[in-house]
Amino acid sequence: MGTITTRDGTQIFYKDWGKGQPVVFHHGWPLSADDWDNQMLFFLGKGYRVIAHDRRGHGRSTQTATGNDMDTYAADVAELAEALDLRDAIHVGHSTGGGEVTRYVAQHGKGRVAKAVIISAIPPVMLKSDSNPGGLRIEVFDDLRSQLAANRAQFYLDVPTGPFYGFNREGAKVSPGLIQNWWRQGMTGGAIAHYECIKVFSETDFTEDLKKIDVPVLVMHGDDDQIVPIADAALLSIKLLKHGTLKVYEGLPHGMCSTHPDIINPDLLAFFQA
Repeated sequence: MGTITTRDGTQIFYKDWGKGQPVVFHHGWPLSADDWDNQMLFFLGKGYRVIAHDRRGHGRSTQTATGNDMDTYAADVAELAEALDLRDAIHVGHSTGGGEVTRYVAQHGKGRVAKAVIISAIPPVMLKSDSNPGGLRIEVFDDLRSQLAANRAQFYLDVPTGPFYGFNREGAKVSPGLIQNWWRQGMTGGAIAHYECIKVFSETDFTEDLKKIDVPVLVMHGDDDQIVPIADAALLSIKLLKHGTLKVYEGLPHGMCSTHPDIINPDLLAFFQA
């Protein structure tokens, strides 16, 4: 574990375990590298070098008041990849992290990236507009901002207790530990960075990035995702990728990497080894 200091002076925290082909994990909002604990341990045990960083403003990285935008997020990853001399890497991103993977691979990954995976991911674009009629209304994201500003601590309990893991569904097996860990990760980060990231994950358009990527990409999405609805995300992204493979998971929630690692991890391994 360590940090790098980016060109603008931001410290980016990262974990780097093992040897072998590198797998880089990109977390979702408002979490940290710790959200990948299960996958990091699993793939370390399979002989991979596993790396995960805390996005700027999140986790143990600098609580930045500037640079909270997708271009800067991707540039930070590029600096990390250069500092660690990562080549033939597989980049895996969940939710907002899936957007980060998409932007990084498209704009910075040439010669360094072998494959990519986007899971429950935000591309192509979440916000409803004339060109994206199936998206979510701006009021949805304004409400998230209002809740965060009013009582971030309570908001960060409500999200994992409800839609993030599908714990609001009848018959769901609720894990208090997952809820508490989500809250812990969220509260470690900076309020301003998290507030500004809502605009990033809702309004960033990845259409041209998806078209540009020329490595194999696995698109994984649960059809009961209440955070990033599949119809306006994975089902559109797969149409824009040159070498994309889509896997849809019946009944699985947004946070399926944590609720169902027994399903997700073997599918990731199969794609890595293909």
